[in-house]
Amino acid sequence: MAMLLVVDIGNTNIVWGVYDGPRLIAHWRLATDSKKTSDEYGILFTSLLRSVGTPPERMTGAIISSVVPALTGTFEELIGVYFRQRALVVGTEMDLGLTLRYANPREIGSDRLVNAAAAYHQYRQDLIVVDFGTATTFCAITAGAEYLGGVIAPGLSISAEALFTRAAKLSKVELTKPKSVIGTDTTASIQAGLLFGYAGLVDALVRRIEQEIGRQTLVIATGGLSAIIAPETVSIHKVEPLLTLQGLRLLYDRARGGPLPSIEI
Repeated sequence: MAMLLVVDIGNTNIVWGVYDGPRLIAHWRLATDSKKTSDEYGILFTSLLRSVGTPPERMTGAIISSVVPALTGTFEELIGVYFRQRALVVGTEMDLGLTLRYANPREIGSDRLVNAAAAYHQYRQDLIVVDFGTATTFCAITAGAEYLGGVIAPGLSISAEALFTRAAKLSKVELTKPKSVIGTDTTASIQAGLLFGYAGLVDALVRRIEQEIGRQTLVIATGGLSAIIAPETVSIHKVEPLLTLQGLRLLYDRARGGPLPSIEI
């Protein structure tokens, strides 16, 4: 059975996993560190794989999505050395199954392309994909497979860090749901502002995007913080934290001319 290494390099985290045929058998989330060498990441990757009983030599393919140019070459090198594979790197020249209506498609982050391709492949209807990462991004896709564009807002973690850095009397708090919107102490007040504030941001932007499209859409959330924020919104219908990994497998199969996988979201 073919085994595929899928790697999503983000500004804050690197999420990666291994598909054994159609099944995602393991996945991990690591902190992004552009100072790490290909050997450091290579040793870490191979050690984690062996910990779940998967020798690196079993890999038969690899694909990378990267929004950190400094690490793209690093990962191409480590995949070549430690897995003996030449990695595909996601770009606008690939067959995404979408028509890109962006003014300059090369400006679209590869993670946004992968998410849009995965969501459209599954649903084939009007969609908004909200990715809660370093930035909170919104991608609008039509039922006719047109990627219209979207919105980029500061991520929840970035906003929280800015608040704690610039306000001397405010300390870091855990990003959990407070008991009420009206906080009765500073910690609860900050949590309410961050969590409910971002839920409101999502709902407002989804509403405005749908107004411009002219119809309601299916809204899918992904990214590391999706499980925290999505339940507090009224606009998000589905949560899929690993949508990007699913999309990477889809694009790899599409590029290799193989049968396209079904994606369970």
